[in-house]
Amino acid sequence: MTRQPPGPTPGTLAPHIPADVYRQAEREGGPIIIVHTTTARPRRPARTYLVPLGIGLAAALGVAGTVAAILALFEFAIHTATVIGGAAGPIGIGGLTFKLTRPQK
Repeated sequence: MTRQPPGPTPGTLAPHIPADVYRQAEREGGPIIIVHTTTARPRRPARTYLVPLGIGLAAALGVAGTVAAILALFEFAIHTATVIGGAAGPIGIGGLTFKLTRPQK
């Protein structure tokens, strides 16, 4: 069984008041003053925030570039299909004829 160190444990509001001090203050009618000092938590260095932020921004830029490249390829494919469809005219397969473009007036 492990023993707790003397003094306040983290998370408690006040340290333990010894019984003799409490009884003496009770007899004399004096107040019991508890001084509870806390130390400020150390600040995290900026590097701990900058590295994940940089990785996230790089990933976001990579995804945006990939989406832009895919959209450019789709646009190129659509323009190519339009040009080929306009030049070739109707396409027939086994009696079915598909006209890829509208007739020009």
